[in-house]
Amino acid sequence: MSELQPKAQPDQFHLKTSMRKVALTALAGTSIEWYDFFLYATAAALVFPSAFFPDSDPTIGLVLSFGTFAFGFIARPLGGIVFGHFGDRVGRKKTLIIALWMMGISSTLIGLLPTYAVIGVAAPIILCVLRFAQGLAIGGQWGGAMLLVTESAPADKRGYYGAYAQAGHRLALYSPI
Repeated sequence: MSELQPKAQPDQFHLKTSMRKVALTALAGTSIEWYDFFLYATAAALVFPSAFFPDSDPTIGLVLSFGTFAFGFIARPLGGIVFGHFGDRVGRKKTLIIALWMMGISSTLIGLLPTYAVIGVAAPIILCVLRFAQGLAIGGQWGGAMLLVTESAPADKRGYYGAYAQAGHRLALYSPI
């Protein structure tokens, strides 16, 4: 190409369509992740006290159940650090997919977890470990989705497209169960 010829401009339509797809994927991913994360809160209030802490006073069982809920929030910053590190090393897309799988697997295992009546004290311990895994996953997924969207966006639209990943949190929070 000679210096006199102008550089080819990227096709604006395809760029906009591609960014819209990335933004909607981030929105869908964060919505699903946060829905799983918040669905646990409902189960912690209604099901887990009697399923995992049946020998406790009802109030203490509820406090213990919400204590397992707290493990997810404790793990979130650690998940952001771990997945951020590996996102820089092996790629954001790969680590984002791993975080999505991690959330799905830990949520499924929580749903299949035998209760205290079946396996005893191991049930609440495994529940805490799985909840911690959920927290790691959401910490990595949310940060990864935000970075993937904002780094892919044109410089003058980063805030706009970054808002899609953030909106997933609100969609999950206000969705009917």
